[in-house]
Amino acid sequence: MTADRQAAANRRGASDPALRRGLTTRRGFLGAVGAAAGAAALAGCGIPGRGGNGIVTQADIDEYWHGRSGKGHINWANWPGYMEDDRSTIKAFTKETGISVTYKEAIQEAADWFGKIQAPLAANQSIGFDLMVVTNGIQFTELVELGYLAPLDHHRLPNFARYASAKAKNRAYDRNNIFSIPYVSGITGIAYNSKYVKEPITSIQQLFDPKYKGRVGMMSDSQELGNFGMLALGIDPEKSTEDDWKRAREVLRSQRDKGIVRKYYEQGYIDAVTKGDVWLTMAWSGDVYTLSSPDVKFVVPKEGGTIWSDCMMMPKTAANPVDAIRLMDWLYAPQNNAPLTEYINYVTPVPAVQDIIRKDAAEASAKDKPDLDRLATSPLVFPSPEEYAKLRTYRSLSNAEVPRYQKVFQTISQGA
Repeated sequence: MTADRQAAANRRGASDPALRRGLTTRRGFLGAVGAAAGAAALAGCGIPGRGGNGIVTQADIDEYWHGRSGKGHINWANWPGYMEDDRSTIKAFTKETGISVTYKEAIQEAADWFGKIQAPLAANQSIGFDLMVVTNGIQFTELVELGYLAPLDHHRLPNFARYASAKAKNRAYDRNNIFSIPYVSGITGIAYNSKYVKEPITSIQQLFDPKYKGRVGMMSDSQELGNFGMLALGIDPEKSTEDDWKRAREVLRSQRDKGIVRKYYEQGYIDAVTKGDVWLTMAWSGDVYTLSSPDVKFVVPKEGGTIWSDCMMMPKTAANPVDAIRLMDWLYAPQNNAPLTEYINYVTPVPAVQDIIRKDAAEASAKDKPDLDRLATSPLVFPSPEEYAKLRTYRSLSNAEVPRYQKVFQTISQGA
């Protein structure tokens, strides 16, 4: 594992593909205002979710899975930096199950990926993959609403039922996990440099404090920026109205016009806060863990932060869905998820992994122990229940609302 962790660190250097992956993932779906519209369940009616133009019932799920059997192979599309270089997790799965896996880092940006697979899925043709990892953004919503995803048979997901965290289950973007289960997650909060900031950072309000004039970084992404404007006003973004967006815009405009914001970042904020160009900034948890200096701290503010997930799902035309869903569930066994968490360093959807990493740390060599101790105790990888309770998801936007939302918040970073 030492070599894998070192390789991960090397790849996450400033010019490396894994860094670009972490940033383009967020930029790819949030730049287009990738709201989690998702699959809405009708509570109390025995209807688990929606797909295409109709309701997905248990009968529909049973019909999809009826008569299907494993074929012993999976084609898997994922982002760069999301699997060990030596593919040890895939090798362990194949050794245990006999199922071979062709793994490709085929996804570089959510919008581009959707553009590649939309036409064949519309024609009910194969995309060449049985399993793919897509962020809970606008492209995921389109895949659901266009009926392009296979509904999951939860009878085949016992490990998910047993080991998944509450935050991995029944999210707003996919009620009852009809179409997806998380692969990894991340948090949007505040990073600050303790060399320059001498008070505890606990609140979004500190991003608006005039004493940090010219030393605050904000994200240029419309949704992330809007979320923090709303959270500063005590508004839950997921439940927000258009009037709430406009109120948040005025708060953000005032922050900008007072000169408090040094820059609105698409990327590069980690370098800026590490160097002291900005002293505190909106930030993504995974970037802070893997890329920042020890002086840079991360906090979920008391008003709340946002949580996003890169999710495993299957196209409806998957040739090997039985094998794919077996892999999805296998990854939720804590002993199978732990090596990935030690490599990826993002929030795992399997909390029991923490005890395994603690055990690994206790048994590690003197060289490896500090890294594993840090990982096992990091709230960036294992948020506390109190931090989880503060996390919110993105506002569900209809097609008609998307341009209105963009119009409200894009004006801030564009100076209008």
